Amino acid sequence: MISRPIGPRWSLAAGLAVLIAAVCLALTGSARVTAQNVTEAQRESGRTLYLKYCAQCHGEKGDGEGYATPHLRPRPRDFTQGKFKVRTTPSGALPTHQDLVDIIRRGMPYTSMPAWPNLSGQEASDLAHFITTFSADFSKGENAPQPVPLPSAPNATRESIELGKKLYVESGCVRCHGTLGRGDGPSAPTLVDDWGHPIRAANLSQNWTFRGGSSREDIFRTMSTGFNGTPMPSFLEALTPEQRWAITDFIVSLSGGKGPGYTNLVVARHVQDPIDLKRGAASFESAPVARFPIIGQIMEPGRAFHPPATSVTVQAIYDAESIALLVRWHDMSAQKTGKNGPSLPVPPEEEEESAPGAPQETGQSPFGEAELPPAADPFAEEEAAPAVQPSEFSDAVAIQIPSQVPAGARKPYFIFGDAQNPVDLWFFDLARPDPLQFTGRGSADIAPDDTGELTGVASYDQGEWSVIFKRPLRAGSGASFSPGQFLPVAFSVWDGLSRERGNRRGLTAWYSLYVEPEVVPSAVGPMVKTASLILAIELAVIGWVRRRYGSRAGEESGGRRRQQAATSA
Repeated sequence: MISRPIGPRWSLAAGLAVLIAAVCLALTGSARVTAQNVTEAQRESGRTLYLKYCAQCHGEKGDGEGYATPHLRPRPRDFTQGKFKVRTTPSGALPTHQDLVDIIRRGMPYTSMPAWPNLSGQEASDLAHFITTFSADFSKGENAPQPVPLPSAPNATRESIELGKKLYVESGCVRCHGTLGRGDGPSAPTLVDDWGHPIRAANLSQNWTFRGGSSREDIFRTMSTGFNGTPMPSFLEALTPEQRWAITDFIVSLSGGKGPGYTNLVVARHVQDPIDLKRGAASFESAPVARFPIIGQIMEPGRAFHPPATSVTVQAIYDAESIALLVRWHDMSAQKTGKNGPSLPVPPEEEEESAPGAPQETGQSPFGEAELPPAADPFAEEEAAPAVQPSEFSDAVAIQIPSQVPAGARKPYFIFGDAQNPVDLWFFDLARPDPLQFTGRGSADIAPDDTGELTGVASYDQGEWSVIFKRPLRAGSGASFSPGQFLPVAFSVWDGLSRERGNRRGLTAWYSLYVEPEVVPSAVGPMVKTASLILAIELAVIGWVRRRYGSRAGEESGGRRRQQAATSA
């Protein structure tokens, strides 16, 4: 056999062939990796996991119509549409396999989509593969997902934050997210997703609630790719990477990059001057801020599975005669008309109804041929947001404490008390000028108990309610407050725009209110005293041991000398 030497021409041709084959394999492989390259065992594993963990919300057909769907907001994603929010791919494109794995792992904060860190890497991959089987788009080679360029994060600077603030307004972010990022822009109440369901603009001042992550890289990715199926557009083509990083830095500055810092205690601090409601929040400057999470009331009929408010912050002060609590929370819009009350009935059918404004009939079949909508132009001429009809229900807030100071650890039932342990309810319908007082023995037994001693003021500014309650330390009705005392306290918030009233509301669990004494004794004196006592005891023990050991050693030494003397004699 004669071997033919391989010349430079043959080497170049062979190299090109290999390169072309590799490119073709990469392009077609990335499309098939989500569907065709999956073994039957992987597909069955993904199906089993999906039916066990996902079908309750997303439906067995992946159409977002699980039996829990009527209670969820935002509604579960319809996988048959191939529209996924959190991706590294361009607007309207399918997600990569890793995008799906990541969202399974991380979940969607403050929604019904939990994180699944307990799944193994193979299980998460199998589940991601199975999810792609619901949409035929994943099997089309031309839809092969290709990530967009996501450059490394530059250092944030004061200049970049200032530039981002300017671009935030010019790019239209402020129209939905509001000036301070609290999700209260003029367009916010009108937002709906591609299926006509109401959707809320992200609260950019609370980064721990961000879908898809809160790191600078996560925010930049969202700015670059947008959220498919929502009004959040992609700025990949409209803004340069430097401009997107600048807006990212401004968004990070809105929340300071800190977490919620939830606690379980609010400390009421003593103030020398009499509490003056006219001074508003300025009176509370010396009081520490406590943040408590808000959850939906789902224990009794009239349930609210996803209240709009996610947390409240509380500060407390007291003077020689009164105590005052400042409660603040973010709200997309202030509902200052209508009515509200802790015992207003909620028809059972409303538990499954959506909030006002949606769902709306769009005239499009959600099961029709998927057609990607045109990307929103972030620089389009601003249109006036359609007017939102005011709700018949106003916003409201309430504080509850036990009617009597508990003698033990048992607290009243947290949903407005019980027959044996009633609660003192401070209720403020924010369409009214003053708060009212009630006694609750359960949600079905709430009676007015207004002594006229409870006063308060309320204000709304740029997406935030600030409400102050003031009551005598020792009132005619309700538990008394004394320095050095702990007292259970809980909060409820009603969003009028979401038709919340009565049992349909957001609430907190029981937490503690501590009335800090006017003079807080220093811990140094007791510490020194205790340390001195311990030292004295240790020295005494050492001295006793030494005396005892020395005495015994002396006796043994004397005995030996006597024995030696006797032996010598």
